[in-house]
Amino acid sequence: MSGHSKWHNIQGRKNAQDAKRGKIFQKISRELFMAAKQGGSDPNNNPALRLVMDKARAANMPKDNVKRALDKADGGDTTRYDEVTYEGYGPGGVAVLVHALTDNKNRTSSSVRVAITRHGGTMAGAGAVAYMFNRRGYFVIDREDLDVTEDQMLEAVLEAGAEDLQTSPEAFEIYTDPKDFAAVRDSLEEQGFKFSTSELTMVPQNLTPVPADKVETMQNMIDALEDDDDVQDVYTAADWPDED
Repeated sequence: MSGHSKWHNIQGRKNAQDAKRGKIFQKISRELFMAAKQGGSDPNNNPALRLVMDKARAANMPKDNVKRALDKADGGDTTRYDEVTYEGYGPGGVAVLVHALTDNKNRTSSSVRVAITRHGGTMAGAGAVAYMFNRRGYFVIDREDLDVTEDQMLEAVLEAGAEDLQTSPEAFEIYTDPKDFAAVRDSLEEQGFKFSTSELTMVPQNLTPVPADKVETMQNMIDALEDDDDVQDVYTAADWPDED
């Protein structure tokens, strides 16, 4: 099975993500609140909430944080967030897709525009970039201390109904159709596998190499976007050069 390795392209940014753990929890809390407001706070009866709770668990979010977000939704908080998508290009023409949950579209639009244009990028109209990405279910299973061969993993993945398996010395990456996400997750969990990442994501159809002299600028642009409280996810078609 073949395809682009999402895991490979995010590992160079893992430490930066770890340093932002508090902000990541804050953003997941907003997603939990919205999912619970829309479908109730029981994950057994709310698939959208179950998905966000999986995301919280994969991020090692404390249970108290999860409970506070659900209690806020159950407590009658009337805050309303709108889902907004922004499209653009980063340095070197790399496609960028930004998803936000905001209670002030004007504020968020301005912040996203500044983050992109100040770092050598350009904004794009609706649909200019989105078609370059496919929505996929995505799982990562760390291979450290995992006594499973590639053939055994492939058999488990096919049995679960997933579509693609990427392997590296450090991890197994599993991709699936979004509509099969829950079934694949449940099947692999029943087989005893634990995920370091479990999410619905946007996967670029093709990657664009980041020029060596634009790497720092591209990273700074992504950092600026991710630092925005309203921005939930930043997806790019960046193919980062290997570190020396």
